[in-house]
Amino acid sequence: MILLRAKDVDFEVTYIDLQKKPDWFLKISPHGKVPVLLVDDEPLFESNAIAEYLEDVVPPAKHPNDPFKRARNRAWTDYVPDFSKGINIYYTKSQDELEAKLADAPRFLQKLEDAIANERENDGPYFNGADLCLVDAAYAPFLQRLLMVEQFTQTGMLRDFPLVKAWAEALVTNDCVKNSVADSFNDTFYGNLKKRDFYVGTLLSEDVVAAE
Repeated sequence: MILLRAKDVDFEVTYIDLQKKPDWFLKISPHGKVPVLLVDDEPLFESNAIAEYLEDVVPPAKHPNDPFKRARNRAWTDYVPDFSKGINIYYTKSQDELEAKLADAPRFLQKLEDAIANERENDGPYFNGADLCLVDAAYAPFLQRLLMVEQFTQTGMLRDFPLVKAWAEALVTNDCVKNSVADSFNDTFYGNLKKRDFYVGTLLSEDVVAAE
């Protein structure tokens, strides 16, 4: 939804309970994952495929004009699954697992820190520079969740990665990102951490939930 909003597209949203996926959704989403975009009642699934389709058919362009730089952006978008798994401290099941994840995360963060330094053409605040791009839209959901968890875990995970930290903070204050989730997103996200017995959920106080 970030890219749809960035391109000022009119659309309707149906939110799915991923713990109780309805049959109609499973019929249009082969992997049972969100998002799915319906175009004239035809489903398009997988985030990158949806983003590239929107980039092809809806202006303004969010990819760089230069072919090589555009390809580099696509390559960094393809890195999202590895990155998201590498920094995913919010779905750990124990303190030991959390500590192991924190010890391993810097290698993923350093790659992205270097990428921002190499790809950015000015002071930012986004991946390529002043304008939101497809890379930003791809990483924003994961950085959004990471910052939410950092509010109460205070791991300092991003301390040594100032470019990633500033980028994440810019993304979560962007209106397209803020408005890409349901109004109940924070409560749902924090509630799931507790309900599904993730370790960070045990660190979550009622005060944090109330503050959100």
